[in-house]
Amino acid sequence: MQVCLTKIAKIDIIFSMIIPEGASKMLRVDELLNLSREEMISSSKKFVASLCTRYKKNNYIDPSYYQKLEVKRGLRNPDGTGVMAGVTLIGDVQGYEMRDGVKVPKEGDLIYRGISIKDLINGFVSENRFGYEETVYLLLFGELPTASALEDFKQLLCEWSALPPGFTEDMIIKAPSNNVMNKLARSILALYSYDDEPEPTNLETELFQALRMIARCPIIVAHAYAVKRHYFDNESLYLHRPRQDMSIAENFLYSIRRDNLFTDDEAKLLDLCLVLHAEHGGGNNSAFACRVLSSTGTDIYSALAAAVGSLKGPKHGGANQKVNDMLSDIQRNVSNWKDEGEVKDYLVKIVRKQAYDRKGLIYGMGHAVYTLSDPRAVILKEFSRKLAEQKGMVDELDLIETIEKLAPGILMEEKRSDKPVCANVDLYSGFVYKMLGIPEELFTPIFAISRMAGWCAHRIEEFYNSENRIIRPAYKNVEQLKPYVPLRERK
Repeated sequence: MQVCLTKIAKIDIIFSMIIPEGASKMLRVDELLNLSREEMISSSKKFVASLCTRYKKNNYIDPSYYQKLEVKRGLRNPDGTGVMAGVTLIGDVQGYEMRDGVKVPKEGDLIYRGISIKDLINGFVSENRFGYEETVYLLLFGELPTASALEDFKQLLCEWSALPPGFTEDMIIKAPSNNVMNKLARSILALYSYDDEPEPTNLETELFQALRMIARCPIIVAHAYAVKRHYFDNESLYLHRPRQDMSIAENFLYSIRRDNLFTDDEAKLLDLCLVLHAEHGGGNNSAFACRVLSSTGTDIYSALAAAVGSLKGPKHGGANQKVNDMLSDIQRNVSNWKDEGEVKDYLVKIVRKQAYDRKGLIYGMGHAVYTLSDPRAVILKEFSRKLAEQKGMVDELDLIETIEKLAPGILMEEKRSDKPVCANVDLYSGFVYKMLGIPEELFTPIFAISRMAGWCAHRIEEFYNSENRIIRPAYKNVEQLKPYVPLRERK
């Protein structure tokens, strides 16, 4: 086998279809092995870049097809409602009512197993205790635990929070990643090899796997972050083992902080965030990805790794990082945060693509389902003020509330739309994590820690519901038939 090369400053590997005039030298493959890795990567990328034109030429889809074929892009109906793809007992997202085929806005609510998120949170907050473990139990088993059942359940999660012997050393330290979500997905897949019964067999095994994953996920994230800081940020490496006497929220703060110190208010607020993000219906992208894989009969590790990969996307789990970046930009460019006129003027510039990232979006505003309010944002706003006062960050919180107040009117006026717009949870969650001293690279991993409960619940429901089938929606092929051209005749 031979490969054509050109005489340039650095040797570049190219293929005969793109050989420029003047190509003059032929080398054997074994001679090419002497090239540096950087040279191989550079030349390969140049070759791939040359193919991009061909790709674009042969892969353009006329947008008119979507309308002609009545394709429901994003599995959404023309009125914005979601395509009905299944049924679930786990969670419900309510933001509107359908009356005579018309979408009517209403105050939002999030339902876990038939219980409003507001009632669930009021329950454990009024008793001054942590609520995430109770939420996990509710989502998985469909009922609230008794006091004794809850204590036994919390103890079980504590017992299985520690990672398998040697796992951190072999799977995290020896293969560090600059992205914690990437490391989390790989670690979940790696746990398959540490499981004596990794393939689905019965409900008992499946539930045991789910509970271990929920318990271990925070520690994987904490260790992955510590290793990332060490190898990529030149920071000291410190790893803390989880404590048996702490909640999941407490253990996470304990694990990521060098001195292990945190206040009860900090842990309770993080616990609240975990509860609010634990579930959001079967139609959200990551839960649906988990259900799609589960419908094939694959193992739980593969299904959950897919969910993590979905959540990693900036259109899904990474949205609060974009909100924080936008808020920083507003703070730099608005001299008086308390002047609503000045704030409004800058928000108008953002919508008109004259400021910030010039995409015309006010991040943290709007939602696919919620119309008048996102209950998660409402709750976070209420509970974040106490800690904001303790941290001296009230002015920042006031600015966020001002944005929430002004943005709907600006968007409706500038976009000439009568569609109601409300603040979503991302407008406040990033600010909460900032108050807790949590770095941005952990915002989405915390989301994953929380949502692991919902994913596992959907996984088991999909896998063990005998009425469910493999999920395989249709795609309409719009390519025209064309003849095969022999290689010698191609140009």
